[in-house]
Amino acid sequence: MTADGSRPSPRAARLRQAVERDGDRCVWCGRAFTALVRPTRDHLVPRAKGGPSWLENEVPACRRCNGERGHRGAVDWLEECERRGWAPDGAAVARALAALDRAIGERGGQRRARVAVAAQQRRLARRGGRPPGD
Repeated sequence: MTADGSRPSPRAARLRQAVERDGDRCVWCGRAFTALVRPTRDHLVPRAKGGPSWLENEVPACRRCNGERGHRGAVDWLEECERRGWAPDGAAVARALAALDRAIGERGGQRRARVAVAAQQRRLARRGGRPPGD
């Protein structure tokens, strides 16, 4: 329930769960969420590329990172964040990709998202298993 007694929307509830799971910082740049730096839901596999609106596909990100990332792959954006000198949480992104892979396996479907997740996981593995930002 919210302060006014209404139920939070499913999107707001997923955002709250993602922040609880991944911490109160942007997974891309590492900025702490405050009244001025508000969290948003960022889809690891963008909706435009077939990504579902499931908690497993969402990580907390600041509005700046969410907007600048656009439809780039998660590993591409992690590497860009590193180049910019930010502090991305590569471990949180790797965990979310693994959770999304499991969720797709359990729930089925998501043909396009399955391919995108596998590609991102291969990119992480080629880095020697070390997620960007770690």
